[in-house]
Amino acid sequence: MDPRHSLQDVVYCTLCQTSIAPMCCEVCHIHLCKDCVEKHLSDSSNVHKVVSLKQYLNTLNYPKCVIHPTKQCELHCEQCDIPICVQCISSGKHLGHKQIDILKTFENKKQDLQRDLKELETIIYPKYKEMISSIPVQKADLNKNSNELATSLHKQGNIWHMEIDIIIKNLISNVEKMESRHLDVLNKQEDEITRTIAEITQSIDELKKLMNSKDVYLVSEYKSRNAEFRRLPPKLKVLFPNFMPKEIHREQLIEQFGSLSELSCKTVEQDYSILAQGTESSPPDRSLMVVPRVITDIKTEYTRLYGVNCFNDAEIWTCGNNSMIKLYNHQGEQVKLFQTESGKIADDIAVTKNGDLVYTDYIDSTVNVVKNTQIQTVIRLQGWRPLGVCSTSSGDLLIVTVADDNKQAKVVRFSGSLQKQTIQYNDKGQPLYSYDVIKYISENCNLDVCVSDNGTRAVVIVNKAGKLRFSYTGTPSTTKKQFDPRGITTDSQGRILIADSNNQYIHILNQDGQFLRYIDNCDLRYPWGLCVDSRDNLFVAECRTGRIKKIEYSM
Repeated sequence: MDPRHSLQDVVYCTLCQTSIAPMCCEVCHIHLCKDCVEKHLSDSSNVHKVVSLKQYLNTLNYPKCVIHPTKQCELHCEQCDIPICVQCISSGKHLGHKQIDILKTFENKKQDLQRDLKELETIIYPKYKEMISSIPVQKADLNKNSNELATSLHKQGNIWHMEIDIIIKNLISNVEKMESRHLDVLNKQEDEITRTIAEITQSIDELKKLMNSKDVYLVSEYKSRNAEFRRLPPKLKVLFPNFMPKEIHREQLIEQFGSLSELSCKTVEQDYSILAQGTESSPPDRSLMVVPRVITDIKTEYTRLYGVNCFNDAEIWTCGNNSMIKLYNHQGEQVKLFQTESGKIADDIAVTKNGDLVYTDYIDSTVNVVKNTQIQTVIRLQGWRPLGVCSTSSGDLLIVTVADDNKQAKVVRFSGSLQKQTIQYNDKGQPLYSYDVIKYISENCNLDVCVSDNGTRAVVIVNKAGKLRFSYTGTPSTTKKQFDPRGITTDSQGRILIADSNNQYIHILNQDGQFLRYIDNCDLRYPWGLCVDSRDNLFVAECRTGRIKKIEYSM
C-alpha cells in the first residue's frame, strides 16, 4: 500500500464534511473540496496556500522502519505509539493493537501542533510577557517600600531620642531640687551653730573676767549657761541619692520600639491547568470535533470501575468496587495505590487545587484527604452520608449528601471542615434532589453547581447561590433507552458532559442547558465516571470492563 494514496482515498472536506477533498491548505492544515476552496481563500485573516492533496502528499517525507530499515512505515500503532511497517504487522508483535494510517496520525499531530502554537502565541507567551513586565514595577515598589520603612524608623528613633532627653532632663532637675533643699537645711544649721559658738565665746570671755574680779556682787550674780550649751544641736545624717541604671534588655526595647514584619516573597505556582480553566486568562477556543476519537485505552485491575479524576495531564486517580484507590499513568502502569481508612469502597474521588486527593466514604460518613500518603479525615457527618465530591475553583469542597433515613438529599459546601452553604430546595420549597445514592457533582467555570441525579433521571444545575437554573432529562431524546445519568464533568468552555450508562454514550450540553451533541462513536461500554484534563481531553471510566478511554472531542 502506497501511503501517498492511502489517505487521499478517504479524506473529506474539513469545512463541509460531505465532499471528498482533492485539495488542502498547507497553512491552515485543512482539507478542501473544490466548492470550499474559494470560500476558504476569501478568509483574509491569513495568507493561504492551497495545493492539490496529491502534490501535498508528494512533498512529505515518510519514516523508515526502525526494526526493518528497508521498509517504509505506512501505519502507526496507537498502543506502542510508534510507526510500523507491513513486516512489523506480519511479525505478530502488534497483534490486537489499534493501527491507523500514518498519514492520519500525521494530520492529527498537525492539529495538535496548531493547537499548541495557538496556545503559545495567544495565552502562554503573553502571560510570560505580562509577568516579565511586572518585575520592574515590583522592583520600584520594593525600593519605595524600603525608603518608606527607613523614614518611619528614623521618625520613631527621633521620638525615642526626644523621650530619653526629656527623661534625662527631668532626672537632672530632680537632682538640682534635692541639692537645693539639702543646702537650705545645712545653711540653717550652720547659722544656728555659728550663733551658739559666738555666745559660747562671749561666755568664756565673761567667765575669765569674773575669775579675775574682786567684786563680790558680780561674782554672786553669775548664772551658768553650760547646761544650755551641753544640749548640742542634732547632727545631720545625710543619705545622698544614687542613680540606679536599669539593665538594658534589647528584646524588650525592640518589642517597645516596634519591629519589621518578615518580607514575604512566595512563588505562586501557575500551571497550565489553571490558565486553561480561565482563572488566570481566557481559555483557548476549542470547538467540538465532528468525529471524536479514542486516543488512549487504559486497562485497570478493577472488575467494576466507578470514579476517575485527573491528577495531572499524565496520571489519573481511580476508584472502583474495592477499598483500593489507584493512580495510573496513560500507559496503564500503576504508579501508586492505598487503601481507604475504613477498608470500605470510596464512593467518589476528587483532586484539590493543591494536588491532594479527596475521597468520600459512604459507610463511614466521612470525607478524607490524602496528603503524602497520609489519610486525614477532614469531615465527619452526623445523620448524613457523603456521595459525590468535587473541588471548586475557590478551594472549597462541594459534597452531595443523603440523610441516614434516605428521605432527604442536599449539596453542602465546605471550607476545610467548616460548612459554608447548603443547597436543598428550589424557590417553591420543593426538594432539588432525589434520595437515590447514585449522585455525582461538578462545578462549572461560571461557578454553577452541576449534579447528576440518577434517582430522578436528571441533571440539576443551580447557580453559585443555589438558585435552580435548569434541569436536563435527556431531551431532545434520540436515545433508545431511558436517560441514565452517572458521572458528570465540565470543560474549559463551560460545556457539561454526562455519562449515560443505559445508552452507552456521553451527552454534551452548553452551560445554559442547550443540547450540543452525543459522543456515541467510541464503543463505550457502560460509561460511569468522567473527568477532563487541562487540554479538554475526556477520560471515561467503563464500569464493567474496568477500562479508561481517553477521548479527543474538541479542537
